[in-house]
Amino acid sequence: MGQSPELLRRLLRAKDRMDGAPHEDWTVPRLAEVSAVSPAHFARAFKQAFGVPPHRYLLTRRIERATALLRETDLPITDIAFQTGWTSLGTFGRVFQDITGTTPTALRERTQADALRLQQVPECILRAAQRPDLTIAVSEKRLRKPVDITTPVSTELPNGEIT
Repeated sequence: MGQSPELLRRLLRAKDRMDGAPHEDWTVPRLAEVSAVSPAHFARAFKQAFGVPPHRYLLTRRIERATALLRETDLPITDIAFQTGWTSLGTFGRVFQDITGTTPTALRERTQADALRLQQVPECILRAAQRPDLTIAVSEKRLRKPVDITTPVSTELPNGEIT
């Protein structure tokens, strides 16, 4: 049984709030209030609509943001944990490793090592590796006629005979 469009809009409103401020404390009662439904109904409907419970969705958003900060900044890991809504560094590290399969420190070290290795590669090589694999021009592809595999192909032999 599907959910009503009105309920889905309400659930999306709560999801958008979590997306916009994942560092905030988004409890089920608070999210249910945003959606104007009871907490139990909200939790069931959210999981049915999005495939994960609201708390797990929020954890995923926080880990995504923390991963970006680890890769793009030199902020201390403790600051990143608190900026992304964690109140305990230990919990942040444990959940981060459970979700990503690596620790925050290892992710940062691997990212920095990858960046150093890429600095040694000439820019022309990097651009070539990122270039789309086009063997012919798009305009040439448009000019090609599709091959009809249902009609037999006939060929002319050198002596003028057609097969």
